[in-house]
Amino acid sequence: MSSRGVNDEPDRPEVAPVRPGEELDWDALRAYLAEHVPELHGDMDVEQFPNGSANLTYRVRIGDTRVVVRRPPFGQIAPGAHDMRREYTACAGLNPVFDRAPRPYAFCDDHSVIGSDFLVTEYRNGVGVWGKVPASMTHHPEAGRRMGFAVVEAMADLHVLDPVAIGLGGLGKPAGFVDRQVTGWAKRWELVDAGRIPAMTDVTRQLAKRQPPENVQVAVLHNDLKPDNCQFKPEDPDRVYSIFDWDMATLGDPLIDVGTLLNYWPDPADTPDDQARTIEGLDQMGLPSRAEVVARYAQRTGFDVARVRWYEAFATWKTIVVLEQLYQRFVRGESTDPRMADLAEPGPAMASRVARLLDRL
Repeated sequence: MSSRGVNDEPDRPEVAPVRPGEELDWDALRAYLAEHVPELHGDMDVEQFPNGSANLTYRVRIGDTRVVVRRPPFGQIAPGAHDMRREYTACAGLNPVFDRAPRPYAFCDDHSVIGSDFLVTEYRNGVGVWGKVPASMTHHPEAGRRMGFAVVEAMADLHVLDPVAIGLGGLGKPAGFVDRQVTGWAKRWELVDAGRIPAMTDVTRQLAKRQPPENVQVAVLHNDLKPDNCQFKPEDPDRVYSIFDWDMATLGDPLIDVGTLLNYWPDPADTPDDQARTIEGLDQMGLPSRAEVVARYAQRTGFDVARVRWYEAFATWKTIVVLEQLYQRFVRGESTDPRMADLAEPGPAMASRVARLLDRL
């Protein structure tokens, strides 16, 4: 066994060869890009971003220019999921006023090109948060703690934007948003429930029963905000450079995003049976505690965070549904990503965590 700690391990590769079975019609894609992104000229080279778990994302180089191409996964998709049009709309509205959102170049809904809707955005060269402080930042004092607060501050800066003023007033329907989320994700669970997690029946009922009153605050939500959806410039741990994966962006209660972040956030006070679902090694980065995350967010936004534990329980419950969707896609043979085979394992422990969070309200 190696004696190296997690933060001594090499950084994860940003890109890799395209996974077998996840190739696209490259000739059709090249013809589309030549027509719709005219600054692209020359030979084309394609690599895949291997670290995500749902949408298929590729780095495409044509000549000296690189762009990102994103499309939904193959196979059966839940209604409203993996919405490339939504991602394009969100990034187009946000990029001029919120520079952590990448610039979108094109959206295509012609399925004759690569078989689905897809999105083309700018590519930014940076480093991700994958369970360790990137090698380029290890010389910074408390780099992990500073990166953690930078993620919280990026979320807060997003939430204080006025959706109407930036042209995103039509991105969602904020009235009744949380209630629709609970109802909608419960229906998604019914579609994938294979009887493996009996506790989900009760926690789903309790989550709805203890739902907080509607929040008066309305914000642009990323709706899947977590450290590994954030990118940093290699030399700067104090500011998020980019936020990825805007396909679920909407308008609604900002504490939904806070709960999502807490669901993915480790805490030194966690017991072995009550840990958040985090990337391996994230708990060794020196991130701020979940209490510090909430306090920094409240300080930067001025929002009331008294009921945040319910939102963390909701996010954990929702993640169980997402993992089951991905696992079932693998079982049906719609994904060739071997990581999907392990997604069934954490569900029962996560359902127990939801119950404990609700009991502490």
